[in-house]
Amino acid sequence: MPITKLLLATALLLSPTIARADDEMATEVTRPKVIFFDVNETLLDLGQMRESVGKALDGREELLPLWFSTMLHYSLVDTVTGRYHGFADIGVAALMMTAETNGIELTEEAAREAIVTPLRSLPPHPDVKEGLQSLKDQGFRLISFTNSSNKGVKTQFENAGLIEFFEARLSVEDEKVYKPALASYEWALKQANVKPEEAMMVAAHGWDIAGVKAAGMTGVFVTRPGKALYPLAIPADKKVATITELAEWTKTLK
Repeated sequence: MPITKLLLATALLLSPTIARADDEMATEVTRPKVIFFDVNETLLDLGQMRESVGKALDGREELLPLWFSTMLHYSLVDTVTGRYHGFADIGVAALMMTAETNGIELTEEAAREAIVTPLRSLPPHPDVKEGLQSLKDQGFRLISFTNSSNKGVKTQFENAGLIEFFEARLSVEDEKVYKPALASYEWALKQANVKPEEAMMVAAHGWDIAGVKAAGMTGVFVTRPGKALYPLAIPADKKVATITELAEWTKTLK
């Protein structure tokens, strides 16, 4: 192929990608009226639950990502089919499916014990309390927004000592539409009485940030170990390693 034709073909191949990147480039971030926080992994350390789930899977900790992705997968199956089950129930079902497909015997009772008990008492990451206090001192409204149940997150926050930092705790349980469905974020914005451009959400999951950005909100990705952004989503507005780093950055917003 002549070099001019090769260059033209390459340009045509790349142009849709380039155009998309330009269209989806993040705008300048302004100070939000409210900051939403995802809970599990973003604020709370899942280490002890990983240990219990790994034990339920005969010590095969390499299956943990499969279990978690299966849980998320079927929460979205519930959303698109108009059926709702609690996130903990979906987690139990997903763990049993993971065990079955890998030849591991696991009862429903054992699966529930591996998930529900440790989930209630997860500790916060070391940076969380200091970061949240700094954000409160800066005058931000802080609201948690999770796929977990209302009772579950209340228990988690009580045990982790996080109740005092949040003006409200929102759960998809009330709307019965799981994140990252756009309707879930629209519902959360309505509860907080803010427009998408007035809200920021902080999460350690690429799928959550993808939903946040598609909903028109500012998205901040917390780079917890083993987490990555979805490359085909609208880019996050900011990446931070910790909540304390987030709190330092928000001081620069106007």
